[in-house]
Amino acid sequence: MRRAGVHWIQEYARGVALAPPVGVGPATGSGTTITFWPDTDIFGATEHSFTALAERLRELAFLNRRLDISLTDERPSSTPRSTRFLFPGGARDFVAFLDAGAGAPVHPDVIGFEREDPRIAGTIEVALRWNDTREARLRSYANSAPTPQGGTHAVGLRDGLASAINTYARERRLLAEATPDLGADRIGDGLTAVVSVKLDRPEFSGVTLGTLDGAAVRTGVAETVRAHLGTWLRRHPEQAAAVIGRILGKRSPEE
Repeated sequence: MRRAGVHWIQEYARGVALAPPVGVGPATGSGTTITFWPDTDIFGATEHSFTALAERLRELAFLNRRLDISLTDERPSSTPRSTRFLFPGGARDFVAFLDAGAGAPVHPDVIGFEREDPRIAGTIEVALRWNDTREARLRSYANSAPTPQGGTHAVGLRDGLASAINTYARERRLLAEATPDLGADRIGDGLTAVVSVKLDRPEFSGVTLGTLDGAAVRTGVAETVRAHLGTWLRRHPEQAAAVIGRILGKRSPEE
């Protein structure tokens, strides 16, 4: 670790510090370097997969836009290789990456927004775009960890999408008064979306921590999506027409 002009070293074994940090000389800048060797008594496999590590580190770089990550394989038995991950666009870049090869985008812009919400003691970041496929791709994260079973942030995303789309469609009289609101499943067709929340006190259900809890998170995400997506739709009428037309199953909502 480099801090306040000093290079510090500390060694651990199975999560326990073997000794206090020791200053070993001067240092410039700041940061922490972790050298890790897997314990064969703990891990079933100790051979690391470059592909698996790269996938996870790429994901972390997408979710933390100022994070610059480099991965180098220096194993004697492997072909030397190195890669770097840095994505200034954050979740927007993540959606564009997930969308690559998935089909033609319905609208060119990746819609993205970020908001601090004191009610959840954290931040909300969302990015999304529709394409001309039928598949929905939704990735959800809490404190940069994937939540495979979703949770309140994913439900809040769907709530906000349905509210913003239906409000806009009715304002523009694209839905008849007697027509029911468009459902979240229909709105989600062809949608690629990432929702990431960073919370001081996250709550999870299940032993695997794969589902995020917290009613305030659902409300906060829903309100954020409704407000920001609604504003985007009104400011980009041509792209909004393409989105509504895609959801209604027409080339344009006027057809």
